Amino acid sequence: MTRVLVVEDDPQLVRALVINMRARQYRVDAAPDGTTALRLAAAHRPDVVVLDLGLPDMDGIEVIKALRGWTRTPILVLSARRTSEEKVAALDAGADDYITKPFSMDELLARLRAAVRRTEAVPLAPEATVVATDDFTVDLLAKKASRAGRDIRLTPTEWHLLEILVTSPGRLVTQKQLLQEVWGPMYANNSNYLRVYMAQLRRKLEPDPAHPRYLITEPGMGYRFET
Repeated sequence: MTRVLVVEDDPQLVRALVINMRARQYRVDAAPDGTTALRLAAAHRPDVVVLDLGLPDMDGIEVIKALRGWTRTPILVLSARRTSEEKVAALDAGADDYITKPFSMDELLARLRAAVRRTEAVPLAPEATVVATDDFTVDLLAKKASRAGRDIRLTPTEWHLLEILVTSPGRLVTQKQLLQEVWGPMYANNSNYLRVYMAQLRRKLEPDPAHPRYLITEPGMGYRFET
């Protein structure tokens, strides 16, 4: 049974989350503050953490950093903080996804299921590192992409961006993370570079670049590869 740790100081919201999750066969632990959350996480090793940022004893960003010191458990932030800067700070600290309050319970449960699927995914063997979509295939060992058996010509920069995204399916990768990994720390704030190259990738890979199906923009935050 999948174990979820809910970190939230609003008792009514905690009750609603626990009822909805248990009805779907999740085992749920709840913590009203960061200190309790870190203790429970160490004791019971949750499969997913649902975390509010506005906690009474410490900022949720600190909880994310503390968890990331020893676990890769998916962290789904559920917060009233709405600015792009605050969302990016949480993602850069190590959160896997971000939902803004007020929220739809259906959306939260869908994001939770997606996080669980990612933890349950079996890594591909080295000889089978191929990501296939309905429209193109990415061969990570051969470092090439193809459509209907024909190679798609990618520049080294385009390939590096694509490789980062397809090896983290469903996970939001921030602009800062992409810029630092592809161009280096000096370019961490040059979002124009990213927009230009993502547009080029979409033209080469997406069936309808104006309405991308695979390379999804999360406004103000980053990009996500959806299969």
